[in-house]
Amino acid sequence: MELALSSPLFPSNATRGVNKIKPYSSMLIASQKLSAQKSFPCLAAVATQAAQTVELEVESKKHELLRAIQDTKRGLVTTDDQRSFIEEALVSVEGYNMGAPIDLVKLDGTWRLQYTSASDVLILLEAAERLPFFQVGQIFQKFECKDQTNGGVIRNVVRWSIPPLLEEQEGATLLVSAKFSVVSVRNIYLQFEEINVQDIKISEELQALIAPAILPRSFLSLQILQYLRTFKAQIPVRDPGSRQSVGGLYYLSYLDANMLLGRAVGGGGVFVFTKAQPLK
Repeated sequence: MELALSSPLFPSNATRGVNKIKPYSSMLIASQKLSAQKSFPCLAAVATQAAQTVELEVESKKHELLRAIQDTKRGLVTTDDQRSFIEEALVSVEGYNMGAPIDLVKLDGTWRLQYTSASDVLILLEAAERLPFFQVGQIFQKFECKDQTNGGVIRNVVRWSIPPLLEEQEGATLLVSAKFSVVSVRNIYLQFEEINVQDIKISEELQALIAPAILPRSFLSLQILQYLRTFKAQIPVRDPGSRQSVGGLYYLSYLDANMLLGRAVGGGGVFVFTKAQPLK
């Protein structure tokens, strides 16, 4: 009678005993590997599904925000209840992006203003609403920072007009330029440099008044037309007290491929932008 004992006294029997156990161990290890291989795709699928769910939630919250600001004329016409609802919608979207560092590659490009509570912008919109001879067209924020690591240039672009002297809506451009630097995870510091008035597009009525088409256009009238078309005024932005550039903090509370939310630190207002085509 043979005993399968693992002992120095029975080397041959011990060998047979090990041989009997080994196939079972191999099967157990192979089973564990197969189970692990099956579990990894499952975990990946769960992670992908969770990411898709969050993405759908974010898009839903963004649409709610855009619906909330839809009839406010970019923030000019709002009630207390509307402003409260808009603030709640803003916070809901901001929560999905909180704490993530600023992606300068995503930030680079042109963003169209959809809503603001900033008084310096609302003054322009209110003036256009009250004055029949003054129009404010599209307002943009253009970031130039694609190849930068810690900042770049920001240009605030306001299309405006004085019909019938200039073309409708986009008769001229007000351009406010600033340098910006990233000072924390979500904050950038703006250092304003200058204000430009440029891209004057005079109306056909004014052109006809300066140089009537039925009469020979004189050298002087052509010079006037050329001067108006190429007119550009530059005004440096300086603090009257210190004669230094004016600056301020801007908190980028949310950023993705098609929406940018910002808050001017110190109660300067909130901003809602959507991605736009590059400006010429």
